[in-house]
Amino acid sequence: MKTDSVLRCAGLRCRYGDFEAVRGVDLTVGRGELFALLGTNGAGKTTILDTLQGHLRPTSGEVRVLGLDVHRNRREVAARTGVVMQESGFAPGLTVAETLTLWQGLTGAAPNRLLEEVDLTHRARVKVGKLSGGEKRRLDLAVALIGDPQLLFLDEPTTGLDPQSRERAWEVIRRRVRDGVAVVLTTHYLEEAEELADRLAILHQGRIVTQGTLDEVAAGQPARIRCSLPARLQGAAIPGLVGEQVWTGAGDLEIRTTDLVGDMQRLSTWADRLDVRPERLRATPPSLAEVFRGYST
Repeated sequence: MKTDSVLRCAGLRCRYGDFEAVRGVDLTVGRGELFALLGTNGAGKTTILDTLQGHLRPTSGEVRVLGLDVHRNRREVAARTGVVMQESGFAPGLTVAETLTLWQGLTGAAPNRLLEEVDLTHRARVKVGKLSGGEKRRLDLAVALIGDPQLLFLDEPTTGLDPQSRERAWEVIRRRVRDGVAVVLTTHYLEEAEELADRLAILHQGRIVTQGTLDEVAAGQPARIRCSLPARLQGAAIPGLVGEQVWTGAGDLEIRTTDLVGDMQRLSTWADRLDVRPERLRATPPSLAEVFRGYST
C-alpha cells in the first residue's frame, strides 16, 4: 500500500431524519491504491460515495481529498477527480466522439486516446442512445479518465460488460493505479474486488465491520476441501484432521479447515491406506464470498 494519503474521512456520520445511514466511518486511500467498498444494497455505500465526492454534507465528521476540505474546496477537488456513476447521464442524441469531445473541451484531454483505451474507436460516430449497456459503461469510464484525475470513484463500473470487456476495463483501471491514481471502487462482483483491490472494507448497516487486505479480511475463515468417496466409507473419521469433516451426501465429503495443505495431505494418506481414490477433489482457499456472506446475513 502507498503511504501518501489522497482521501481521508474520519468519524463520518450521515443522517436522514431519524435514520442514520452512515454510523462513524473512518477510511483512508493512498496514492496508487485501489480501495474496494463492499456491502449489500442499503448498507450505506451510495451515501458514503456522495459524501466523499462533496455532493452530500455529513451530519458529522471530516472528509479531505488531496489535503483539501471536500466541501469548502469542492470545485478544485472535482477538477482532480473522475467519477463513474451507476447510471450514465449522457445526451442520447450525441455520438460517442461528440460526447467525449464535449467533456474534452472542458478539460483539455485527448479523446481519441481514451476511445482506443476503452475499445470504442470503432463506435466513435454512433449516437450514445444506440450503444449497448456495456458500451455505455465503457464510455462512462473514458469520460471519468478525462483530465488524468488523481482520484477515481468507480461505482459498479463493469455492470453489463461481457467477460472480455470486463478484463479490458480491469487493465485500464490497473494501469491508472500503477501510475499513482487512487481509486475507490464499489462492486457487487466479489471476484472483481479480489482481483483489483489492494485493500477493502465491508459495510453493514452503515458501519465498516471489517477492512484490510484480502488476506487480512479472510484470516480465520475456513478453506474447504470437497471430494467424493465410496459410499461404504460414509461417516468414517479421517485421523489427524485439523478441520471439521462433514458428510454432505452418500460418499460426498467436505472438510472445513484452517490448514488446507496439511489436511489435503492427511486426506491423501488416509485414502492411500484404504486403497481408494477421492473423486472430484477440489480445494478452495478462504474466499471473500465466505466473509461477505457472514456479515450480510
